[in-house]
Amino acid sequence: MTDSPLPVGDPVALGFDPERLARLAPAMQEFVDTRRVPNLVTLVARRGQVVHHHACGVLDLDDDAPAGLDTLFRMWSNTKPIAGAATMVLYERGLLTPDDPVSKFLPEYANQRVRLADAPMMTEPAKRGITIRDCLTNTTGLVNPSTMPHFYRQQYGEVLTTLGWIGRDANMLSLPDGESPPTNRERVRAQAELPLAAHPGEQFGYHLGYRLLSAVLEEASGQRLDELFREAILDPLEMNDTGFYLKEGALDRFGASYVPREVDGEIHLVAVDKAATSEKTVGPQVEFAAGGDMGGVLSTAGDYARFGQMLLNGGELDGVRILGRKTVDLMIGNHTGDMVIPMTGPGFHWGLGVAMYHGRDRFPLIRSAGTYGWGGAAGTTYFADPLEELLGVCLTQVMSHGMMPGNTYQEDFQRLVYQALV
Repeated sequence: MTDSPLPVGDPVALGFDPERLARLAPAMQEFVDTRRVPNLVTLVARRGQVVHHHACGVLDLDDDAPAGLDTLFRMWSNTKPIAGAATMVLYERGLLTPDDPVSKFLPEYANQRVRLADAPMMTEPAKRGITIRDCLTNTTGLVNPSTMPHFYRQQYGEVLTTLGWIGRDANMLSLPDGESPPTNRERVRAQAELPLAAHPGEQFGYHLGYRLLSAVLEEASGQRLDELFREAILDPLEMNDTGFYLKEGALDRFGASYVPREVDGEIHLVAVDKAATSEKTVGPQVEFAAGGDMGGVLSTAGDYARFGQMLLNGGELDGVRILGRKTVDLMIGNHTGDMVIPMTGPGFHWGLGVAMYHGRDRFPLIRSAGTYGWGGAAGTTYFADPLEELLGVCLTQVMSHGMMPGNTYQEDFQRLVYQALV
């Protein structure tokens, strides 16, 4: 692999107006200069060739070390598309299907019961079991810790403590000497004791099934999730910087993560995770989560572009085939029907690890119908437009970035990419 993650192309030959494309870098710099973000690394490719790859800002606002093209980012839910692809790899290998009940791999999820909406202390049998498809499309019916009934704290106290929902740091990293945090498998086993909040397939509940998916993928493959990701996707695509934990010698490319908070009557970025003391750096290396918990995978704009381009190519990159073309079609297809996705509003459906824009029942957006992708909690995002053969990656490290007034860098990035097409 060369220094560029993909071949570098001529913007004019690839259908861009160079002057319009040149508006992108200074617009991103403006968000850095006004301290709405600490940094931004952006990449645009068309027909598999890079026409823009730019870095601005610093790794840490308390330091002056610049962010570079190879800066590492906590990808959080940008891990979900990778998990969707890994699931499809196992599907092609005949180890699972999207419609397999999770109880095939996690027996404790057989015979689930559902809490009655009008009588929360009563339950009824689930109409069907949770499937792998439900996990990927956020339709499991699993209870949300932020909306669970208060009486669960008494009735299911031990379960909720194991899950980290009450009683301890939710990350389970600060435990008494000699006590190990519960494994994902132990948490999944505990969660099976909670009644479902809805029948599987009937309601959208973001992220809730991805912990189950992690356990299913490990049971089906016989590998730990990081090993499966590495063997099935990361190594074949030469995504050498991507993994759940920081590799030795990479600390100088890893920055701080921030959140907007009010300080003296104004909104400022406040650090919530510093590189040197991050769990991603010091461990314990125990959290391998398909949905992006605890920051998900670390990656660079270049590495993630290689993953995104593989999907955009129909499952192949540089002569290495990860998935069959029709398997990618299955992955990005409509698996939620006419269900409205609360996080996106009308016009979108969920596939297997990604969301796709279909454009119906809403005003148009500046993208083609069929454009898909997703983002992460700390401000990372990517999109792929098959009609235009276009890929965009935009990364920073700000949790709840929309709370910062005027922090529209994601919308501006996409607008500026599309306005440069001719």
